[in-house]
Amino acid sequence: MRGHDTHPDTGGHLSVPIRLQDGSVYGTLCCFDRQSDATLNERDLAMMRVFADFAARQLERQRKRKQRQKGAEARIRDVLDQRRFHIVFQPMHDLVDQRIAGYEALSRFVAEPKRGPDKWFEEAATVGLREELELAAIELALEALPEIPDTAYLSLNASPATILSGRLAALFGPYPLDRLMLEVTEHDVIDDYAGLFEALVEMRRQGLRLAIDDAGAGYASFRHILRLAPDVIKLDRSLTHGIDHRRDSRALAAALVGFTAETGSRLLAEGVETQAELQALREIGVRKAQGYLLGRPGPLPASRELAESDRESS
Repeated sequence: MRGHDTHPDTGGHLSVPIRLQDGSVYGTLCCFDRQSDATLNERDLAMMRVFADFAARQLERQRKRKQRQKGAEARIRDVLDQRRFHIVFQPMHDLVDQRIAGYEALSRFVAEPKRGPDKWFEEAATVGLREELELAAIELALEALPEIPDTAYLSLNASPATILSGRLAALFGPYPLDRLMLEVTEHDVIDDYAGLFEALVEMRRQGLRLAIDDAGAGYASFRHILRLAPDVIKLDRSLTHGIDHRRDSRALAAALVGFTAETGSRLLAEGVETQAELQALREIGVRKAQGYLLGRPGPLPASRELAESDRESS
């Protein structure tokens, strides 16, 4: 193959191979002209090679991106097909009645690579499988509801997209909705508040509680609170941490306590790790709390043990 050619019958022509990093030839970059051009030379050919190298780099990026996508999809499919995850439960305590008010269901993955659940759900979202993964986790968590005493509820996490899919109602169908709470995370963007509110209306009418997660971690959480009117507002752990000596966090938590009193909702503090934090929250007027101090995520104890624990603490 000649790099360049000019002939009165064939016109002008330049061509260079597009080579990928592994040395393989993806194709050829060619330029043609009906008119012959006697001025074409090695400088023009060198310029064509520059464009060919640029095209090769773009193709390599695209190929690697597709490979990453395929790898991610294969990992998530494997997790779903082989159910390479399990559910742990963290207690949520009623500080006034001195009992366990509910349990939050949290996913834990046993697949490679070893990483937190947030990363698994984020990767699932990049390949369009977050909804499937969330629904699979919710379905597995619901199987444990009969093991939880009637005095407590089960809290489940779902993204706005999963709620808007309309598939939750079918999953919740066999279960009493007044035993369930649905948590919407602050980090998820909500474009259709009206649709989301409507998707929850009937289930909430039947007793489903709605919680806004990570309140105070960003502006979005306050929009969620105002637009969705939740039953429970979960104070983000970044505000709970050190609240016994941080005046700004204390002031914001106190303001939210006032807000919940006006709206009839409840404030639940996440990430409570010290007695000093717990005492500060009690003084502010926070009624519910969750964190390592009160109970780490783990398997559910036997129902009888849970019931006895509730009776002893009340």
